[in-house]
Amino acid sequence: MSTIEFNQLLLSNSEFLKPFANTFTADKEDAKDLLQETMFRALANKDKYNSGTNVKAWLYTIMRNIFINNYRRKSKRATILDSTPNEFLLNYNQVTTANAAEGNLKLKDIQSAIHKLPEIFRNPFMLYFEGYKYHEIADMLNEPLGTIKSRIHFARKLLKEQLTRF
Repeated sequence: MSTIEFNQLLLSNSEFLKPFANTFTADKEDAKDLLQETMFRALANKDKYNSGTNVKAWLYTIMRNIFINNYRRKSKRATILDSTPNEFLLNYNQVTTANAAEGNLKLKDIQSAIHKLPEIFRNPFMLYFEGYKYHEIADMLNEPLGTIKSRIHFARKLLKEQLTRF
């Protein structure tokens, strides 16, 4: 297929893409950009088109993939990286309101549940909770690494049972 024939094929089938672009973006300007990007990619990938295949399906697939990639790119842009040592991912589009009274009640319940744990489980759990690594806790308490992991696991399990309402 010659370049002129391919261009004519694209032009004759580009009109059907406009409603799909509007459906994807729900904005006329974004739909025009999506259509333009689709046509550009189709022209750039002329060699990947096989004569006789459904050109509408091929163009629609290109458009859909462009839209999905753009959507993913925008959602990644909305997520920022916190530069603190914890490196939490924060989504700045979400808004939360703190309820200090409810939080304090929950915190007191959690703290009392932790203090009710048997000492053998409480000590490794508290060290882990403070940020120590398993091997550091094992060195501090002179216990095998597997024992420390097991005790922290059982402490979590006991806490989960005690704090079922959270």
